[in-house]
This record gives sequence, structure tokens and C-alpha cells, in this order.
Amino acid sequence: MQSVALILRSHLINRAFNTDTTDDNMVKFFQYLRTDTFRKNLIGALIGLTVFFLIIVFSLRQYTRHSESVAVPELKGLLIDDAVKKLQSQGFEYDLDSVYQVDAKPGLVIEQDPDPNTKVKKNRTLYLTIITRTAPEVAFPDLVEKTFVEARAVLNSYGLKLGDTTYIPDIARDVVLDVKFGGERLNAGRPVPKGSTIDLVLGDGRGANEVQVPDLTGLTLAEVQFALQGASLTLGTVNYMGMVTDSLTAVVITQTPAPDDPMVSIGTPVNIALANQ
Repeated sequence: MQSVALILRSHLINRAFNTDTTDDNMVKFFQYLRTDTFRKNLIGALIGLTVFFLIIVFSLRQYTRHSESVAVPELKGLLIDDAVKKLQSQGFEYDLDSVYQVDAKPGLVIEQDPDPNTKVKKNRTLYLTIITRTAPEVAFPDLVEKTFVEARAVLNSYGLKLGDTTYIPDIARDVVLDVKFGGERLNAGRPVPKGSTIDLVLGDGRGANEVQVPDLTGLTLAEVQFALQGASLTLGTVNYMGMVTDSLTAVVITQTPAPDDPMVSIGTPVNIALANQ
């Protein structure tokens, strides 16, 4: 029992000692905070941090040249020659890319990077997109025997323009019979510049309703009938001139309409006069 009491007493004494020691340390710490030494050290530390921060800020400014930043000029809508003069006068570099647009003015600036009024460093490279002066070429598609609607859609897809449409007699209505470019026939596969104007020759759906009268001079009656049938014409009146000894060998000496007359409608009768030679 005495041993236990001694142990408890010893523990209490140590605990009280440790508590007194901790309290003494706290008291000394707060006393130190009131001293001039602490104030001087604190002020020195704050001054040091402030100086270090200012050095960092000014160093970054010098490195990134914030004081030399300039605003990017507005270049969209300018011709490239004018845009280049403006960039060079302000100390900018530039890099060009080009695209082709039908009906757009060649050399026009349509895009820029960075955007206008963006703050950048001097000598910054600006990226410009302009309308190319030379149209790229495409292989012309095959339009013959396509309908007008199909041909127009194909032309649009190839970046080509539809020009004049001419109709000629043909049983196929609004079907492409011929294609012309600059007044000349245009065959499939030929390279043409994008944006070119293409003329189409279409069928009118009625076929030929007028034909040229053939020259029947010197033909026998049988030959005349064959020639008129081939020309979709009919035989009109037949007259024999003078003494005709053999009608089978008699030949045409005159005809109406004549070969040099204007074209006549299909089925028009042709009158002839025959004689023996």
C-alpha cells in the first residue's frame, strides 16, 4: 500500500512539473512577441517578402515585354496589298493562307488571327486568309444525256456557273445534248477553272419540225419519191415537159420549193417537172 501511494505521489509531482514547464514556455513566448527584437525581425521579414515580390513582378514584365504590347489592327475587308502595308508600318510579321470563293474579289482578306484589338507583343506573326487570285481547275463532269435539273446540280457541286441554255429540235425534252464553254464544245474530263460559266444545249421535246428541201435535179421519178420520203416530205404535182418518150427515164428539170429556199415544214409537198434528156 505504501508503494502504491509513493507511485501516485510521484506521478502527480511529475505532472504538476510538466504543467508548470508548459505554462512557463507559453508565458515566455508571449513575452517575446512584445519585445523590440520580434518587431524588428517581423518588419524585416515583411520588407524582404515585399522586395522579393517586386523583383519577381518587374522581372516578368521585362521578360514578357508587357509595356511593348500593341493592339492588332482590323484587316478583314482589306486587299492584301493594303493589309501588308498596314502590318509592316506597325512592325508585325504575317503568314498567308488562301481559299477560292466564287464571285469573291481576289486578294481580299476574309479571316485574321488574332482578332482585331487583341493585345500582342511587337513583331508578332499574324495569320491571314485571303481570296486566291487564281481559281483552281476541276475536271469537267459528263453532262450529256442528263436532265437539266441534274446538270444544274452537278455544275453547282463542281463550283461552276450555269450560263445560257439553248434549245434545239429533239424528242428528249430538257435533256443535255451538248455543252459549250467560251463558245466551244466542252468534253467531259477537260480541266476548267472553278467559277467558269457553262452553256447548255437542250432538247425542246418536239423533234425537228422543219427540214431542208433536197436537190432533186437529175433524179428519176422513182429516185425522187425515195429522196422525199427520206426528207419527211411528200410528192406534189408531177408535170412532164416536152415530148416524153419514156417516163421511167425522165428526170427532174425544175422543182418547187427549190433547194436554196428556206426550210419547210415536215410533210410539205414538192412539185416537180420532168423531161427526157
